[in-house]
Amino acid sequence: MDLRVIDKIAVVNSKDTEICDVQSAMDLIMNVTYETLCDKIAMNKEAITEDFFILSNGLAGEILQKFVNYHIKFAIYGDYSKYTSEPLKDFIYESNKGNCIFFVKDEDEAIET
Repeated sequence: MDLRVIDKIAVVNSKDTEICDVQSAMDLIMNVTYETLCDKIAMNKEAITEDFFILSNGLAGEILQKFVNYHIKFAIYGDYSKYTSEPLKDFIYESNKGNCIFFVKDEDEAIET
């Protein structure tokens, strides 16, 4: 896992799955905020289990609620074009209208968010 701080944002880039369940999300939140003192995290989509993007299993909601509870702004960057689920597209659209969770196309946009 590559962890950098850019403009007071912890940027996580990993080829491995860093978030696979609620506990690994909590571990990531605690470790990253402790190491960087940042309350904003940007992470590449590939570091999150594909199960996250299947809304019917509830995993995305459980994980993202942890970020909200701990007041961590979280941007997930990557290519979402392969997903055809209308509920997922709606979820991404609604999340991006808020001020805590964002789904964006690349690292630069994640940092700007």
